Parts: sequence; structure tokens; C-alpha cells
Amino acid sequence: MKDELANRSLPMSDAMMTYPVTIRKVIWENDDTFTLTLDMNGTLGEFSFLPGQFNMLYVYGIGEAAISISSDPSRTGTLDHTIHRVGTVTTALSQKKRGDVIGVRGPYGSSWPLDVAQKRDVCVITGGIGLAPLRPVIYSLLKKRDEYGRIIILYGGRSPLDLLYRVELERWEDAKNVEVLVTVDRGDSSWKGHIGVVTSLLSYIKLDSRNTIAYVCGPEIMMKYTIDELERRGLPLDRVYLSMERNMKCAVGFCGHCQYGPTFICKDGPVFPLPRIRPLLDRKEL
Repeated sequence: MKDELANRSLPMSDAMMTYPVTIRKVIWENDDTFTLTLDMNGTLGEFSFLPGQFNMLYVYGIGEAAISISSDPSRTGTLDHTIHRVGTVTTALSQKKRGDVIGVRGPYGSSWPLDVAQKRDVCVITGGIGLAPLRPVIYSLLKKRDEYGRIIILYGGRSPLDLLYRVELERWEDAKNVEVLVTVDRGDSSWKGHIGVVTSLLSYIKLDSRNTIAYVCGPEIMMKYTIDELERRGLPLDRVYLSMERNMKCAVGFCGHCQYGPTFICKDGPVFPLPRIRPLLDRKEL
């Protein structure tokens, strides 16, 4: 895996090197979440990444933030990052327009292991902004649809207006042998779908626990409850993978902000097999 990552990383000799890129497009997904499409031609040469990896996005004069790559891995020339506006750097990024220049370094981190899912069913379970790191997985699964069994996408949001990629969710639902279930915490007069937490959607599907791989990303409390539900349904824990995106500041394990027990999220993750971090999930204040 390390050799594969090295072959698909940026053509840079210094892992801390930041390259300038131009913003090609800005799309607001909802009131506080937006997608930047970056023009990766020119300075960076050919850029490639693995689903689940992230970049550091730098706003000159402000600082940088770790943001998951949310575009189709097979697409060249442009790169998407879906960003939740929550702090100084992400607020500065939200004010950028088409034609503005920001800095990029990466890609970094581990990836979702798609090879273990071949010939198996795949259950993607996510909440809120957690759909962004899993979007490249869905693109990859659909690109080689015949290599996998059922594809089940369970997605939860706070409200209908908070849902990401609504057009794509409908398109994925129309794909061959793909089930998409969406729920919200609070519905409105126009919402005709499910209401409740994302784990409640597991009651509407028949999960083949002997032949399923689960990819989970979202708030940590949501992931904990999801793990409990999957375990109750007999899914072996070594077939569950999580993305633990928290406190990443340097991306290379220097600063220690993202240390999680004996691991560094940025360097050893952000994608982990559940058995590796299960003992840490229930530790308070870790």
C-alpha cells in the first residue's frame, strides 16, 4: 500500500511544499458548506489520489486546513474539496471566488481499501459532511460496477436543506443494483423521506453480514452508534472501516495535534480498520 500511495502522490520532493492553484468553480451545497473545484493543470503536473486521502488547503496570509478530496479519482485536470465553514481558514476559503489562487499540498493519508470489497456487498454509512470523503469511493464503485455486489448508501443530514450532492444522490439511486436511503433529523412540509438518525435506516435493508464491507464516516458519536448497530447485525468488525478526521494540522505527524492514542490520524489514517482503533473510541477526552 505504501508503494501505491507513493506512486500516486504529488510530484514534490518536500512533503511540506505548497503549490499555487486556481479556483475554477465554487458551488454552495447549503448555507455553510461549499465545494471548491480547483484547476490542477500547469504547476502541479498530473495529480492523482486514492479515495479517502486529503489535502492541505492554504489561504495566503491566513493559514491552512486539512480537507478531504471529494472528487472522482478517475477525473483529471480538476479536483473537488467540499468544505464546512467552521473556523478562520474555512471561512476565508468560503470567501474565495472563481479565478482566485490558493495553496495546495498533498495528497496525504491512507485510503478506503476497495480491494477487500471486490465480489462483496458494500454498505456506505455516513452523516453530514462525512459524505464528502466517501464520494470518491462511490464514484470508484460505480466505475467498476460489475466487480462488486450490492451497493447500499445510507446518508443522514440535519434537515433536507443540509443534504449534500442532492442531484448526485438521485443519480446514484438510478444506478444498477444500488440502494440509496436518506434520512433527516428534522423534516419540513416538502420532505417525503425518512426522519430519524442514520442508524435507523439499517432497519430498512437486509444486510448480508457474511458478505458485506462497511465504510463509515461522520461525527464520532454517529460512528459509535453505527458500529454498535452493525455488530448487532452480525457484521464482523474487521470488515468495518472508519475515517477519523480530527485535529489534523500538519499532515505529516510533526505537530502532534491529531495524536489519537498511539496513532497519528494524519499519518496513520485518516482511514482505519475498526479493530485498530476500537479500544480508543470509548475513551473519554482522548
